[in-house]
Amino acid sequence: MYNSLQYKTKQFLFLLVKLTIIVGAFYFIYNKIVHNEQLEFSVFVTQLEGTIFNSYSVIFSLFIFTFINWFFEILKWKTLASFVHNISFTNAAKQSLGSLTASLFTPNRIGEYGAKAIYYKKGKRRKIMLMNLISNSSQMLVTTIFGIAGLSYFLTHFTVEIEFFRLRKLGYLSALLIAFVFFGRKFGYKKIRGFYIDKIITFIKSIPVSVHFTTLLFSIIRYLIFSHQFYFLLTVFDVPISYTTAMSFITSMYILASLIPSLSFFDWLIKGSVALWIFSFIGNYELVIVTISLVMWGMNFGIPAIFGSYFVLNFSFSTATNPTHSQP
Repeated sequence: MYNSLQYKTKQFLFLLVKLTIIVGAFYFIYNKIVHNEQLEFSVFVTQLEGTIFNSYSVIFSLFIFTFINWFFEILKWKTLASFVHNISFTNAAKQSLGSLTASLFTPNRIGEYGAKAIYYKKGKRRKIMLMNLISNSSQMLVTTIFGIAGLSYFLTHFTVEIEFFRLRKLGYLSALLIAFVFFGRKFGYKKIRGFYIDKIITFIKSIPVSVHFTTLLFSIIRYLIFSHQFYFLLTVFDVPISYTTAMSFITSMYILASLIPSLSFFDWLIKGSVALWIFSFIGNYELVIVTISLVMWGMNFGIPAIFGSYFVLNFSFSTATNPTHSQP
């Protein structure tokens, strides 16, 4: 009877945790859209009614952008995770969307690492976390490459006042980071938060080049999709800007916003703030840019998180430890 009670108690607590995640996700999505400090809900709806809601083709196009974006994100995760344990596209979708919901309130979506790891047996969880790191690093690399190109165009075509004392601070921090890495390797630090550096390097080297290449390719495709989704919204709201200038602004916005640690829930707010500053160089479009940023967040985080809540609710350790019941 004691063992039965203990099992039922664990099941109840586990269900309580899942419900807390789901309710929290729905509450934050609702609160940020309906009770937003920077954009009143009535104004937001008015903006959408005059642009998006009166055109089925626009609504359809936005959902197509979102679908393709997450299709390649799921495909990228399937490619990486299958190196550790072969999984189907369906299970990759469950893990990707479920981990998004679970990590919505964590800084820089750090909770995604643990959320994906619990889908696997204990012996594979660290490898899965490393694969997730590779996935995010690949996306960040693409953001950096496109961002540098966009910033270069932006800085050469617009007069930007740069506060050099802030650059000095950034330089100091970069120097400290480089010094830490250099002296750490020289004097032999071997372990960071349970991960042995030499084992990490060996593991990354063991991953086939084809997997790295495919991951990078999917990251590029994703970047092109959501950056052009932003550009599409600019055209929907009739912002008078050329394609080249718009893409330089968008790529600059993403690289600058990605450098700011944040809760993924406030991702739209950070991108919106950076976008307001960047797009101020072509005129006063504050209301439009804030609206677009909120729509982008809702389409690429809010809606997928709602779908992910279904997978969170149906998650169980009995099926998660061996997602496809196939040999690794």
